[in-house]
Amino acid sequence: MTDNLTGETHHPGRLEVICGSMFSGKTEELIRRLKRAKFARQKVEIFKPAIDNRYSEEDVVSHDRHAIHCTPIDSSASILLLSSDIDVVGIDEAQFFDDNLVSICNRLAYRGVRVIIAGLDMDFKGVPFGPMPALCAIADEVTKVHAICVKCGALAYVSHRTVDNEKRVLLGEQSEYEPLCRECYRKAMLQENPQNDAFG
Repeated sequence: MTDNLTGETHHPGRLEVICGSMFSGKTEELIRRLKRAKFARQKVEIFKPAIDNRYSEEDVVSHDRHAIHCTPIDSSASILLLSSDIDVVGIDEAQFFDDNLVSICNRLAYRGVRVIIAGLDMDFKGVPFGPMPALCAIADEVTKVHAICVKCGALAYVSHRTVDNEKRVLLGEQSEYEPLCRECYRKAMLQENPQNDAFG
């Protein structure tokens, strides 16, 4: 018996990417799919970058506090080592992993594993983030989810950093980031740097 879309009972290998800005529900959707797979009695393994310990050392936790147990790892190479005899692999905060994640996810999918990835598609400057663009390119299915712009209520486009820090990787929450639509982000960037030609 197969399911045409998500195939909880049986599925050939595939790669699913859930992307978007912060506060868009990426992790919540990842947890939902993984819990369905567990309910279907599939063998599930979940990974996240060890640096992401905002809510928990050993759980993947969404902003609204939904959680699922996971294995924190420092390198994407560990995913292959820890995924033998697994039906479904979940990966959260994929943008923080090295570029080798792309080939590892491909190998798992060709092995018959369902790989579900969640991550930011862009950093706070609106630049494609880490391995996420390449993962979107090779994915069987890409789901782009949206937060709501805190300025105007439109669909958010990017995670705008509200603190003065230029480091690309800065773990944070609502005190450090806000979701903005493209127009409100453009206005914020011009306010911060009126000479920036990129924004009009």
